[in-house]
Amino acid sequence: MSAGAKENTSALLFDLNGKPSLGQSFPLALQHVVAMIVGCVTPAIIVAGVGGLSDKDSVILIQAALVLSALTTLVQLYPLKKGKLRIGSGLPVIMGISFAYVPTMQAIAGDFGVGTILGAQIAGGIIAVFVGIFIKQIRRLFPPLITGTVVFSIGLSLYPTAINYMAGGVGSQQYGSWQNWTVAFITLIIVTALNHYGKGIWKLSSILIGIIAGYIVSLCFGMVDFASVAQASFFQLPKPLHFGLVFEPSACVAIGILFAINSIQAIGDFTATTTGGMDRMPTDEELNGGIVAYGFCNIFSALFGGLPTATFSQNVGIVSSTKVVAKRVFGLAAGILLIAGLIPKFSSVLLTIPNCVLGGATVSVFASIAMTGVKLITAAPMDYQNTTIVGLSVALGMGVTQANAALASFPDWVTTIFGKSPVVLATITAIILNLLLPKVKAK
Repeated sequence: MSAGAKENTSALLFDLNGKPSLGQSFPLALQHVVAMIVGCVTPAIIVAGVGGLSDKDSVILIQAALVLSALTTLVQLYPLKKGKLRIGSGLPVIMGISFAYVPTMQAIAGDFGVGTILGAQIAGGIIAVFVGIFIKQIRRLFPPLITGTVVFSIGLSLYPTAINYMAGGVGSQQYGSWQNWTVAFITLIIVTALNHYGKGIWKLSSILIGIIAGYIVSLCFGMVDFASVAQASFFQLPKPLHFGLVFEPSACVAIGILFAINSIQAIGDFTATTTGGMDRMPTDEELNGGIVAYGFCNIFSALFGGLPTATFSQNVGIVSSTKVVAKRVFGLAAGILLIAGLIPKFSSVLLTIPNCVLGGATVSVFASIAMTGVKLITAAPMDYQNTTIVGLSVALGMGVTQANAALASFPDWVTTIFGKSPVVLATITAIILNLLLPKVKAK
């Protein structure tokens, strides 16, 4: 092939509707999968643990996470159109199970079970559809200061999960042992070092490499049990309604609020994708279709045991750095995820990863989430009004949930909505204060 032909072929990678060759597309698609797969399955692993699921049911939950993430990615890439209704953004994004819901899902799974999360997810999906339809009217309630406060609260609320995992997982016989902490810190050090000193694929796959290294060390300590792998089948389709659907009002409210927030936050990911990869802003049609798809896909996912999905920011970062936007690359990435999800053996291997390894790998992810919130917050002037909004919202959200039995005299539904996860209370407080407090006049 001549140099000119190679250039023309490579140019297809930077064309949204370009069709680069499999040889060019596959490594780039694999890069996207490597960057997100750990983040995609870890929420399912955490929820399975809190919900007390058996190994078999845990595999089904992880399998659904991969399969439904693949399918929702495909819907975003190739929108479904019916009259004026458009489901899908048509933009090069990767969807996966979101950490933003983990604190609330942990609370719901512990009190009610996974079926209640999925029931609440359907309610949240309906809310997301309405947000997508009326995005222009609703968007003003969620300026960067508010979304930043929410994201910061999410990051802070995830820290205890990471630390408990580093120690071996609450309830583990070896909880807090020196072996757990040793493996956790080895994993953390490798992830941190690659994030700061690695380049290319080494930096992009820092979490995956850190987990592999921690996994090898944990094998030397005899921490890995392969019993679930031997029992898992080689091929299995997701099971509809395997976990059931339970519509508990307080859980629906808690998850629904998060869906509204994440619908608005998705605008940031869509905007970062188009500005970073295509040097333009997203159109209203792309934003509306993307958020409506977010809602519909989560409703569909709940029926098959898939936990809430959202756009993955790390993949948005890859688009901005590489400028590769060809849908074929992202479709291939979705195909890889789909195949992985249809093989229970693969999902069961993920279950053998010790808690201390997951904790060491994810604590940096949770730190990154919190600092993303800080960046959004500080994008606004830190005047008296804004510092009050952020300070009071985080104080009430974190304080109420960390004070044991602070809401003991209230009905159970109040405790579920406001007392289990700091995110909901912090969000509501931030929105109300932003509407009620007087604006600081510019000098």
